[in-house]
Amino acid sequence: MINVVEWTRLEPWRVARARTDRGESVIVKWTGPHADGRHTEEWRLRTELGALRFLTEDLRVDLAPRVFGEDLLAGRIILEDLAPRVALDGLLRRDGVFAHAVRLEAFARARGELGAVTAGQAELYYRRRERLGQVDPEADRLGRVARLRREGLSQAKVLGVPITGAVEREFALALAELAEPGPFLTLSNGDPETNNALVCADGPPDARLIDFEFAGFTHALHDAVCLHVPGPAWMQVSTNAGAAGSEPLPQVGEVYRRALAVGVPQAEDERLYGMALAAACVAFALVRLWRLQILDRRTAGDDSRAQLVSTVEAAASTAREHHALPQLTGLCQRLAEVLRRRWPDTDVDTAALAPYTPRLR
Repeated sequence: MINVVEWTRLEPWRVARARTDRGESVIVKWTGPHADGRHTEEWRLRTELGALRFLTEDLRVDLAPRVFGEDLLAGRIILEDLAPRVALDGLLRRDGVFAHAVRLEAFARARGELGAVTAGQAELYYRRRERLGQVDPEADRLGRVARLRREGLSQAKVLGVPITGAVEREFALALAELAEPGPFLTLSNGDPETNNALVCADGPPDARLIDFEFAGFTHALHDAVCLHVPGPAWMQVSTNAGAAGSEPLPQVGEVYRRALAVGVPQAEDERLYGMALAAACVAFALVRLWRLQILDRRTAGDDSRAQLVSTVEAAASTAREHHALPQLTGLCQRLAEVLRRRWPDTDVDTAALAPYTPRLR
């Protein structure tokens, strides 16, 4: 039994650093409302508990915090304190990407390792998770694919970009790839961004992944998207040569791929990997496009508009680089062009920005 005698809340999250009656530092996490209302607070807590115990106790890997205790009736769990590690996104915002290239590489490797060690282990995970309460493996696997099937191309029509039969057929192929991962079925924490990676600011990065509230087995390449296409926090993430001057940066997409291939050898197949990565990136960009009406109401110069353009263009660029999904590549490029005309304030060369340039507004 772990008794917490004092604690300090880590704003703005439902997390506190606490001290036990034995003088140990731990992390206490509790439930509360979440912007993503797909699941109840109880479901999210049980999912995090199940995923962390699966990784640390069943698979015995050091990629996430250990669970020291739980009180599901009270809605809280007690976790290993991973200090002195800090969130990678904070370091990138504070110092820029060049100061933390080795930590960014460690982040990409950890994400690939998560896929590698969990490939083929879905049955083991869901046996553990089902002991904590009802769960739907199919819903985890499909993720956003179900909604994409219904309305994935709807915003293109709003923007007046015609959808040809060739585009529709290729879109169906992309969704089929994501819905049926085959050997690429691996565990994701559900939010694979740099804010959910903790690294040491000095010395070896020793990366760990956190926040498994929305964990589930899904297509591994969903976790690679954040290395190619900017998520909500960033204007640009590409570390390709020439993207940000002459200083070398690790090709984090390839770092992820090599780590994943240790457990998923199919990741070494250029055609298979390129198709899956392109599908995941385009799917992410189309989901972000659903924010069109919200961004229309923003004032001119709001970074979120240029960030959306950058997202769509990055998805097209990734698909083009991997010689995959030419029809969807063309669609994304046309969407970006229409957005730039719709919002003249987005006439910014986001490809010239340093990787991990933050979105300010």
